[in-house]
Amino acid sequence: MITEIVTFKLRPGMTREDVVTTYRKTAPIWRADPECIRKCYLYDGERRLGGGAYLWRSLEAAKLAHGDAWRKMINELYGSEDEISITYFETPIVADNLVQRTIEEHDTPLATVATE
Repeated sequence: MITEIVTFKLRPGMTREDVVTTYRKTAPIWRADPECIRKCYLYDGERRLGGGAYLWRSLEAAKLAHGDAWRKMINELYGSEDEISITYFETPIVADNLVQRTIEEHDTPLATVATE
């Protein structure tokens, strides 16, 4: 598994409410991607940053999801195409209190991680 931390500058004048409303609109995109295990939306009003912490099945999946089309979407939604930071981390273990499990990278199928 891969954890990907993405941050981007927010357009001047965007309120927290504006950002959260936009996040709600984009959540179905990530829920529909079978390679994305989890996404936590991030907001820092003081530094004017938005972003996400993603848990992916693989590094390839993370990079594929955040290509040119995604960068264009980020620019249109938040005005920040040139101010995006992406960092990747190997994620060998996840302590998940929501599903009350410790998930290791070799666990299969990872689909059991997502529950409603």
